[in-house]
Order: sequence, then C-alpha cells, then structure tokens
Amino acid sequence: MAEVLVLSEADVTGLLDLEPLLAALGQALESYSAGRATAPPRVATWAEGGGLGAMPVHLPGVALGAKLVSIFPANHDRGRPSHQALIALFDPDDGTPVAVMDGTRITAARTGATAAVAAGALARPDAAVLAILGAGVQGRSHLDAFPLVRDFRDIRVASRTPGHADALAAAHPAARAVASFEEAVAGADVVCCCTDAREPILESAWLAPGTHLSSVGGSFGPELDPATVRAGRVFVEWRGAAANPPPAGAHELQGLDPATLTEVGEVLAGTRPGRTSPGELTIYKSTGHAVEDAAAADLVYRRALASGSGVRVSI
Repeated sequence: MAEVLVLSEADVTGLLDLEPLLAALGQALESYSAGRATAPPRVATWAEGGGLGAMPVHLPGVALGAKLVSIFPANHDRGRPSHQALIALFDPDDGTPVAVMDGTRITAARTGATAAVAAGALARPDAAVLAILGAGVQGRSHLDAFPLVRDFRDIRVASRTPGHADALAAAHPAARAVASFEEAVAGADVVCCCTDAREPILESAWLAPGTHLSSVGGSFGPELDPATVRAGRVFVEWRGAAANPPPAGAHELQGLDPATLTEVGEVLAGTRPGRTSPGELTIYKSTGHAVEDAAAADLVYRRALASGSGVRVSI
C-alpha cells in the first residue's frame, strides 16, 4: 500500500505563497520552452452541463503528476466555482502516488500568477495603470498577482455585475470600480481579461499604444476579437495553443501559424525577444498549462512536508 498525503483546499490556501510561485512558474515555462518538460495536450470529455479535462505532466526535477479539472459554467448560480480540480503527484523514480491535493485553489492562483509572469516580461517598465475586466475568481487572482510585477498607482475593476466590481476593488487600496469595460481600458497600460465570455469583450480601438493585453478567459468562446489579435504580437505558454483546437488550444488563435507566436518561456530565457518598442501592443493569450500546475503543486507539497500539514491515507 502507498501512503498518500491528502491536502484540502484550506491546506493548499495556507501553503501557497505567491512570490515563490511567480519564480517557480517562470522556471517551469522556461523548462517547457527548452524541451525539458513533457505535457501532452489537454483532453476532455463532456457532460450535460460542462466538461472534465485531464492534464498529465512531467517537469524534471520538480514533479510528475496530473490534474483533473471540471468546468461547469452554471456553477456560478449554485455558489460553486466554475472550475474545480484535483491534482495527484507521483514519485518520478517508481511511479508511487505520494499526494492528492485540492487543485481548485491552485488553478485559480497559477492562472493569475502566470499571467503576471508574462506581464512582468512584456509590459512596459513604467506601466502604472491596470485594468481588470471581470471580478470573479480570476479577477481576484489577477488583483493579487499583478501588483507584484509592477507598481500600479491606479487599478480599475469592471464587471458585468457592478456589485462584484465594487467588492473586488475594496480588496486593494489602489483599486476602484468603474462602470464599463471601455472605461476601464481607456488609457490603461496593462489590461487583463478575466471573464467567462463566449464572445469578444473589448475593441482594439480602446487600447492605448504600448498596452500589454492579457487574456485568460475564453473556455467556451473567444474573449478577444480577430482585429485585436492581429493588431499586436502574440505570446503564449505553448505554441500548441494555435496548433490544437479547444479545449487544448485557444479559440482566438485558431488558424494562426504557430511559428508566428512567441512562448513566454523563450522571452524569459532570452532566446526570443519580448517587447521591442514602447508603443508595441503585446498580447498574452493563456490556455493554462500543466507545467504550471506541476510547479504550484510541488511548492505546496514541499511546504506541507516541512510543516506537517495534511492527512496521510494508505491506499
């Protein structure tokens, strides 16, 4: 029998520290782009109200594991997260299972944190105005992570549900709720799209020169329109975001030549350029990637071992 460490959502929340997570995510993206990690495209099966995806990964020197994640959009009306997940870790030497942990909190945190890593590499150094479009789980994750990579003096939060924007803005002293997405975007240096939209939520004409645009939504449809994607240089976690159809790839990138995309890990490693001028529009389009889950889960697991957190179960 294997003895498995089980970590609850409360355990994970207490063990997940954003600053070391940012560093670990950057290293994971570099490892993937250098060809050192193995992570096949996400596969999914569908039920009446949503889907279940599987994301196995081997990140050498870090973790061997897999995430199971369900996406049920109607859960917002049930008071549950739309994304719920479990992550299992295995001993890379003999395949013995060593841990099972809540992946819902990890998925939320690593998505916003990876977007922040991309912004740290691509946004103008003087970026001071941040717009967050969407005030749900990802809006909060971005509000937590992005101030760690730039000193934003003005953070604008907009939501299709105004009360949600008010509540999220109250969580940061530099944040304020605004009435519309267009108002939030006007003149912003960094724009974060964090919605569950099925169609584009902004127009390229709203974007100021030199904006860094980040999009992590779009599970069920494009969050950005084709004109916006064409207007800038596109950066991704992996070129498979264009080479594979959803749910592995991004709706917005279908039909693009993967060779025209730059992986964030390449920018971090210095093997390909990031921003090339102050006026350039840089676009980060995320699909989520298993190396991010591996990096985050390894941090949680190692801190759990050091602190004695969790419950051990023989299986």
